[in-house]
Amino acid sequence: MLKSINIYNKRAKFDYEIIETFTAGIVLAGTEIKSIRLGKANITESFCEFSNNELFAINTYIEEYTFGNQFNHKARSERKLLLNKRELKGLIKSVQAKGLTIIPLKLFTNEKGMAKLQIGLCKGKKTYDKRESLKEQDTKRDLDRIKKAF
Repeated sequence: MLKSINIYNKRAKFDYEIIETFTAGIVLAGTEIKSIRLGKANITESFCEFSNNELFAINTYIEEYTFGNQFNHKARSERKLLLNKRELKGLIKSVQAKGLTIIPLKLFTNEKGMAKLQIGLCKGKKTYDKRESLKEQDTKRDLDRIKKAF
């Protein structure tokens, strides 16, 4: 087992402009946390939705635990996120009023071994914004190569 788990959503920074980030707990079954501690999870295609004033992570992939039995979990299911009531109300208002989305950015374990999900309040980028960010990455990479050469 790995000591600290950090699973990133690399696609989120390319597709979305991140406005604000929050750290949320996740309600998991026993075999789900075992799979996360083995590093067998993926959050690239996941998103968050509200249902009855509760926030759920949808389409989060956590591989079935290999040593599990009949009580093993489903790989893709809704997982409830735990936030303060004040944070939830603020997120609901910003999603409904401004048309923003909530995207998982990072799945990690804290020092106590509990799984946490870093979520971001995001605004979608247009195609020309994506092209602009690619140009910035290329120029930064070229400048770093030039600096390394000298």
